[in-house]
Order: sequence, then structure tokens, then C-alpha cells
Amino acid sequence: MEQRQPSWDPTQSRVLDAADVLISRRGVHDVTIAELARRSGLSRPTIYRSWSDADDVVRSALLRRVAGLIAQFPAPAQTRATLVDDVLRFTTLFRTDAVYGRLLADEPEAFARYTLQRVGSSQRLILAWLAQAITAAQADGSVRAGAPQEIAVMLLLITQSAVISHSTVADLIDEAAWERELRAALDGHLRA
Repeated sequence: MEQRQPSWDPTQSRVLDAADVLISRRGVHDVTIAELARRSGLSRPTIYRSWSDADDVVRSALLRRVAGLIAQFPAPAQTRATLVDDVLRFTTLFRTDAVYGRLLADEPEAFARYTLQRVGSSQRLILAWLAQAITAAQADGSVRAGAPQEIAVMLLLITQSAVISHSTVADLIDEAAWERELRAALDGHLRA
């Protein structure tokens, strides 16, 4: 499940910066090649050299956001406790991210389209990050035996479900209880 960190050249980064602004301010529905060209100061043909359509740009922008979040964890967790802490910190960063936060709060259908209908590059990057940490924590003896990639998939599903449902259950469970219960679920899943 090796997934290398993506990279973008300066021109592509200008387009992705424009996409970030559009998504965070107005949502994915207003991301068009014409608007990306206007906002980035580049021509439409320049954008089409890297992406097939606006949807492709949005996917790349989301991937870049996830890569940026993962980059905030420079070393893989070495223990189950650290792994659970990192996953919870990642959920906070994810939920408060300008782009992902906007999608979760205001465009759940777009969030579902880009993250739930298939396992895309963003999720594969998260899965690779999790599998690496699971492998290290297994060596420590604090995470149960099993294929790290398979454990990572279920860890992602548990966490993703909790993040997506967070606003739905906000009247039933406060933030501290939500985090405590998610921590217990993640720890239980990983426990040796």
C-alpha cells in the first residue's frame, strides 16, 4: 500500500491555490476551468495540460490538502497510544481545515462524492500513513498482529464514519465525549 507524496510544480500550485480559495469560499460547484484560469492568472489551455476538467482539479486540491495535513506528522507513531493520538489530532486538523471543513459543514453531498464513492488518492495516502504507523506499533508490541494495510482500512472507516457523523450527533454527545468515545473505539480496534 505504498503511496508516495504527491508533488506539484509552481504553475500547478497556482491552480490548486485558486481551487482552495474557490472551494473554501463558495464550494465545489463554483469551481470551473474558466474561474480557475481567472483566479490563478493562467490560461485555460495551461490548466488543461495538467487536468482533464474542473473535477480533476478539485480532486488534486483535496489530495494536496490531505498531504499537507499528513506532513504535520513527520515521524510515524511508534506505539498504539501515539497512533490513536495522531489519528485524533488528524481528525481535528481535517475537520477545521478551510476546504474540508467547508465541505463537511456545507456540502456533505460533495464531500461524499469526493471521498466516499471510491477510494481515491487522498484516502490511499491516509491509508499508507496509517499502515506505516501500524507496522511500527506492531513492532513495539502495542498493536495486535495482522496485515497493517487491512487494519488501516478499518481504522480509516471507523474514523471517517465518526467525522462524517460528527455534526449529526452534536446534540447527543458533546465534543469531549465524542473524542473520548472515538479514542476508545480506535484503541479497541488496535489493541494487542
